[in-house]
Amino acid sequence: MTEQDFRDLMAGVCAPVTVVTAAEGGTPHGSTVSAFASLSLRPPMVSVALDRASGLLARIQTTGRFGVNVLGAEQKALALRFAGRSANRFDSVRWEYDHDLPRLPDAPGWLVCELTSAVAGGDHRLLLGTVVHARTATAAPLVYGHRTFGTHSAFAPVA
Repeated sequence: MTEQDFRDLMAGVCAPVTVVTAAEGGTPHGSTVSAFASLSLRPPMVSVALDRASGLLARIQTTGRFGVNVLGAEQKALALRFAGRSANRFDSVRWEYDHDLPRLPDAPGWLVCELTSAVAGGDHRLLLGTVVHARTATAAPLVYGHRTFGTHSAFAPVA
């Protein structure tokens, strides 16, 4: 399988869109991440995959904590902002500290995680985090699939 074949295949897999955050030295840091999943119920755990060259990865490994903002369907602009290379991603964005981590208060989902482990996975590291605090609000999720942002409606039963 070529790298492009793999990319094309994975483009068809819908994924939630999140902004993963950390704070170091009083400065907020964050990046858009779609490689996010629930991992365990007992204890509550999630996984997040970050590029090994990511500055956010280094900050999370240093501080041992990270936040996950699960974006809603109306937050495509936030997803694009935090996917960019700008060092000032938090400028002109409404955010606050929650459990000493940068939180986007308009995001319908929020998790505070303690880093449990980081596992090598090719050009990425898979971060396993224990959820120590969570908030949720009912809202349609922002998802990414087929190289575009969208959401989903109620699922219809299949035969």
